[in-house]
Amino acid sequence: MFRHILIATDGSRLADKAVRQGIALAESLAAALTCVHVTAPYSEVMDEGYRAPPQAPLRRLYEAESAQRAQKVLAAVARRASAAGVACRTEHVVHAVPHAAIIDTARKRRCDLIAMASHGRSGVQKLLLGSVTTRVLTHSRIPVLVLR
Repeated sequence: MFRHILIATDGSRLADKAVRQGIALAESLAAALTCVHVTAPYSEVMDEGYRAPPQAPLRRLYEAESAQRAQKVLAAVARRASAAGVACRTEHVVHAVPHAAIIDTARKRRCDLIAMASHGRSGVQKLLLGSVTTRVLTHSRIPVLVLR
């Protein structure tokens, strides 16, 4: 059925639950995994009348901490997958549009299923924050499994 599953994770508790379920699914199907963690690129905040501190040190700090966090999240997934006997590739993507990065990674890696969690926001929170999962569902041509 599915031979290569992409799991998207932000490292949250809910995403961790989806990772566990995704690995179990891959194990039961003898499928390979790609796990992706998307980080927003550094952006400078400027406002009229505000003098920003030198940006280069802040950029380096942000990028180093983002890479370190991604490595920690992805290494944990890789260990779990390995323990379950599932082949797993990990990828940290820096992109301003998380849903596009997830879909692009799935397409580039030739995944035939995207598995991810949904935080289940509703009302004003959903309106203001949007939903990466909803956007992946809306824009992906690859089947998407939403886990909770």
